[in-house]
Amino acid sequence: MAYILNTDDDTRVMLGAIGLESLDQLFDMVPADFRLDRPLDVPPAMTEIELTRHVGALASRNRSIDDRPCFLGGGAYDHFIPAAVDMLASRGEYYTAYTPYQAEASQGTLQAVFEYQTLIAQLTGMDVSNASLYDGGSAVAEGILMALASGDRHGRVVTSGAVHPEYRQVAETFLANLAPELVTVPAKNGRTPVDDLIAAITDDTAAVVLQQPNFFGQLEDVEALVAAAKERGATTIVSVDPIGLGLLKRPGSYGADIVTAEGQTLGNSMLYGGPVLGILACRESYLRRIPGRLVGQTTDRQGRRCFVLTLQTREQHIRREKATSNICTNQGLMALRASIYLALMGPHGLRDVAEQSARKAHYAAETLAAVPGLTPAFEGPFFKEFVVRCEKDPARVLAEVGRRGFHGGIALERWYPELADGILVAVTEKRTKAEIDALADAYRGAIASA
Repeated sequence: MAYILNTDDDTRVMLGAIGLESLDQLFDMVPADFRLDRPLDVPPAMTEIELTRHVGALASRNRSIDDRPCFLGGGAYDHFIPAAVDMLASRGEYYTAYTPYQAEASQGTLQAVFEYQTLIAQLTGMDVSNASLYDGGSAVAEGILMALASGDRHGRVVTSGAVHPEYRQVAETFLANLAPELVTVPAKNGRTPVDDLIAAITDDTAAVVLQQPNFFGQLEDVEALVAAAKERGATTIVSVDPIGLGLLKRPGSYGADIVTAEGQTLGNSMLYGGPVLGILACRESYLRRIPGRLVGQTTDRQGRRCFVLTLQTREQHIRREKATSNICTNQGLMALRASIYLALMGPHGLRDVAEQSARKAHYAAETLAAVPGLTPAFEGPFFKEFVVRCEKDPARVLAEVGRRGFHGGIALERWYPELADGILVAVTEKRTKAEIDALADAYRGAIASA
């Protein structure tokens, strides 16, 4: 429909309803330095061919993750994606299917979500999985809200400093206007000290958040940490690497109450940072507090197998103020890709990916440790990521490594000032021995010239 401007009388009535005298008062909270008080510097209109050429030139400035060997990590990883994932997920009935909000969602969409939930429950060893969230960070935050809603403890939430710093930032934002205090237990030597965690858990602690492997790639003594939290009556939330579960114990086996993960590694490309996939699974006792929606299996009047939206605890149009969350999507396409990937790989394929990643990461750690100017930051077991300390400025060294043809790692100073000399390096099954050896040569040359 055509846009109809509000009249002066309309504006005056609306301002009066909220107790204001002018439109400018609506923006008093915005500092004057950030308000635009000049004409927009918009260039003249282009012809279609000019615009196409211009946008193409802008797009060509993007650097694909595939243009050089990638050793980036920190939550998003360059794992191999079988061609069948792209082929199947790009079918029209999947690619254009909308988020299944209502019960009239198609049987195909419901079946795909049901299979996703089943695979995630099997992968994590938990009783139930929801139909996915935005990303790994929002999954952690939603897990915290579940813990708060499931009991009468609202004093604090304890998290390890080795949990992904951006996940902790998301949790801090979620809790900013709620009662619980978010308490962070600093990591020592790349891991979470059990005694320090125990000391931080009070009688009013609602939840403890851990990560396995942690942000530094280190393997935590997660069974002892979970046991300590449960002994004090706190809900345990463990963020995992789904690929790591090909080798490591499932969280359900060591008592985790809620499991979260970033599902980008399961058949989803890095794609300049998104879209990604938040995974959340839990024990059955938390079922009524889970965000999102649950698809169940039943039979129709003819006795045929069919699928239904069993639970929609998040939906404002159903539960209103009692809704568990305001999450408004289930990342259906990304969840479908994860389902196809897991079905294609199977348990043995997932284990093979995990083993290759771990073996190659350990070879890379040994190779980089032999480069003058690089030293291992931490001792102890790790999975597919590790931290090295660099005697030269990591930002300058990584820039030079990039010029030599590699996505060489991530400088840690922006999250951990105490690791201003630290570089996080990740290795997946895609990396070859030749690429790892060449990366070491790139670091050797970069450090010498920095």
